[in-house]
Amino acid sequence: MIPYLISKRIDNVAYELELPQELAAVNPVFHISMLKKCMGDPSLIIPTENIEIKDSLSYEEIPVQILDRQVRKLRTKEVALVKIL
Repeated sequence: MIPYLISKRIDNVAYELELPQELAAVNPVFHISMLKKCMGDPSLIIPTENIEIKDSLSYEEIPVQILDRQVRKLRTKEVALVKIL
């Protein structure tokens, strides 16, 4: 993710960003409590040009690889947990 310019300071803890047109559906106002330090791993970066967003703002994820699988037992049923890449 690239840095974006701050267009306006809303108050002490909220800022409005200048986002590009392709991010027009994203709310440009961010509260600083929502921000986290990014410890980026370049191998995990997905290019945004290849993501097609539908009108309902949803997208289809295509799993690449199953990393881990567990079955958790609840009181009356079992739930499968699958970690995918």
